Amino acid sequence: MKYSYFPGCTLHTQTKNFNDSIKITSSLLDIELEELKDWQCCGAVYPLTADSTMGLVSPYRSLQKAYEEGTDLVTVCSACYNVLKRTNFAVSNDAQIRKKLSEYMDVDEYAGESKVLHLLEAMRENKGFEKIKEKTINPLKDLRVAPYYGCLLLRPSEELKFDNPENPTIFEEFINSMGAIAVDFPNRIECCGAYVSITSKRKVKGATESILKSAAKRNADIIITSCPLCYHNLAKEQEQLVQSDYLFKPIPILYFTQLLALAFGIEVGSCGFESNRIDARPILKSKNLISGGDAL
Repeated sequence: MKYSYFPGCTLHTQTKNFNDSIKITSSLLDIELEELKDWQCCGAVYPLTADSTMGLVSPYRSLQKAYEEGTDLVTVCSACYNVLKRTNFAVSNDAQIRKKLSEYMDVDEYAGESKVLHLLEAMRENKGFEKIKEKTINPLKDLRVAPYYGCLLLRPSEELKFDNPENPTIFEEFINSMGAIAVDFPNRIECCGAYVSITSKRKVKGATESILKSAAKRNADIIITSCPLCYHNLAKEQEQLVQSDYLFKPIPILYFTQLLALAFGIEVGSCGFESNRIDARPILKSKNLISGGDAL
């Protein structure tokens, strides 16, 4: 299945290991991602002011381009997904907004005809979890993986409709398809603090510490996410947490497609583990999922 692909700014700069693992694994699942031509930053945050139309110009442009190419739009970054999906919802349901946007941009009116999908949704639509089971040559047996959804994939649920907002299961299905153990921990859908880290580090510290300790109590070996901002907050907090709590053992944070690449038997050097802030290779070696040389 072919889709237009919106990588977003962070995947092109700070998290290239995420983007690389997406490209490698998607092709093996017969999901063709063609990068959207001349895409622009989505804005990262959905505008919440009463007259927010101008804040929708950039995501609207990307949605219209995908429609012109005759494809649905796939993204992976949770923030990009939130902005693009909500923008699509807005132009689908508000004629005034789409009229103002199309007139301002001097383009044909786009009314939300294309779908916005997270890569996990695209996998589910294309029987991807069954294909993962078939193509897994390195089952992640005994690896306890905590799926961290955060808030941007799930809320507001009436606009995103990603999964059950209170009890999502798509990440768990993904984890189980690789032969790993999905760890159910209470804080998997709680906000990490997001951009509040810029203005109130104390609030983010409280939020992330609660998430990390929740996963640790359930004996998680690894936490996976699809959000670069969540990744940053959760990884950075652990650097401080190990200094204040000697009982806390750091938990590697990985992007979900990195684990998928490992399950598919992709060369460890191509999984991007060396770029993660907390090295996952020692725990993967202890589970006999990589060799000793790969753990260096």
